[in-house]
Amino acid sequence: MSLSPETRIHSAFPDAHSIQSEHELSLTANLAPLIDAHIHLDSYEEDQQQEILSELNNVDVEGIIAVSMHLESARANLQLARQHPGLVHPAFGFHPEQPIPDEAGINELFGWMNRHAADMVAVGEVGLPYYTRTEAKEAGQPFDTRPYEELLERFIAFARDQDKPIVLHAVYEDADTACRLLELYRIKRAHFHWFKGSPETVQHMAKQGYYVSFTPDIVYEEEIQELASVYPRSLVMSETDGPWPFEGPFAGQMTHPRMTADVALAWSRIQGLSLPEARRMLYDNAKRFYGI
Repeated sequence: MSLSPETRIHSAFPDAHSIQSEHELSLTANLAPLIDAHIHLDSYEEDQQQEILSELNNVDVEGIIAVSMHLESARANLQLARQHPGLVHPAFGFHPEQPIPDEAGINELFGWMNRHAADMVAVGEVGLPYYTRTEAKEAGQPFDTRPYEELLERFIAFARDQDKPIVLHAVYEDADTACRLLELYRIKRAHFHWFKGSPETVQHMAKQGYYVSFTPDIVYEEEIQELASVYPRSLVMSETDGPWPFEGPFAGQMTHPRMTADVALAWSRIQGLSLPEARRMLYDNAKRFYGI
């Protein structure tokens, strides 16, 4: 008899200590390497960057997708990629949870991205400002989403023209807008990182073949565990979104790509897979999506 998703989730996580213990035991197994499919490497302090990069081989992390916040962020990630070829794979874009630049600033970003298209593995991080808009609404302040939608459409068109995958920050109802624009431009290679949304949107995204990725909060967040129980195995990846901090067994720790091992372990238990099977799937999915 198969278990329901809810039963699988709760039986998979008796407590955080058992998860960490199983992770320690797994270190001697024959496992596929890890890929952090979404990290803001340039947002760490320089000494933290060097600490992370020097440790990746020791924690079996083969590569990281370094997404960008804006033009200066993209330049920094390009430099890091050149210093660590084959390990740091940069994506260039503009994070939507911040004020949009003026037209000259936007044109400068796209001009730079066009010149460095061969250096990027993806367009990203781009999307829509769900959290900023929600905060403005709660404060009784007006907020115009049209400029953000227009900018996202321009990034999607750029991804189509350059034949690049796109990395999206688009949660809840914003995901529906993003999906509409992706379909308008016939984009299939879309990665919704740290996604949250309605069952209907989840079903639609899976049907379209869009990817999602899970952060370390899959260990302790029921909403993420529920998504992980239903999303197609061939369309998921592991990420950290570092330096964003996490709670539960990760409280007080610097977010590190090695935490993708905990993501893989949690996902394996939700899916009822062996850890080697789960690690291999997550690795193959990231390699296939990003072409690295």
